[in-house]
Amino acid sequence: MAFDIKPKFVSFDMNGTLIHFRIGDAIRRVLGDRLPPELADAFTRVGNYYRFDECMGEYKPFHQIVTDALARTCARFGVEYREGDGQAVYEEIPTWTPYPGVTEALNRLAEAYPLVLLTNSDDAFASQLADNLQAPIEVLITAEQMRLYKPRAGAFEYMLDKLGAAPDEIVHVSASPKYDLRPAAALGISNMVYMDRGFEPDEPWLGHERITDIADLPVLLGLPRP
Repeated sequence: MAFDIKPKFVSFDMNGTLIHFRIGDAIRRVLGDRLPPELADAFTRVGNYYRFDECMGEYKPFHQIVTDALARTCARFGVEYREGDGQAVYEEIPTWTPYPGVTEALNRLAEAYPLVLLTNSDDAFASQLADNLQAPIEVLITAEQMRLYKPRAGAFEYMLDKLGAAPDEIVHVSASPKYDLRPAAALGISNMVYMDRGFEPDEPWLGHERITDIADLPVLLGLPRP
């Protein structure tokens, strides 16, 4: 085991860490030929930041986060935004499925640890996505329940309070230093795993373990290889 303690819980970011979060593909489909190919990469990068920025304010439903961020991105690039574009992107979310190997790794971990999801989704879609994982989830915590979004510190405070756990009694797993690992570390959650999906740079100064294959996670947490 890479950690000094056997955790009471293993918690996860869901979208982008366990679920293949394909919002860029969805946006391209919805906008179609309104989005010039030469703008697509920059449009996606700026759109990702606008969604992050929208999560930092007062709580609003996730469909509004998606819609407002997309409208802002379209305005920034001079791309036509049509009423209903954001909702069309949002409605694709519950169809997304896990990355390869996730279901198997979660089911192995669940034999030894209660699994927790801490997600920026709303209740309805979070439940559907959790079902898509096909693994036993002990606790599902959503932005709708918390009335705020990661990376707000209150998200991790809410999780610790709900679990009745101290910061050193959980291991938190995420593919996002920006949304998860930075605030978790700031609140004293020292046992962290960076699931490197290649869409955010590693920030090793945060003190996390790094893996590139989800199959390594059960081993990292002390379970034998199958």
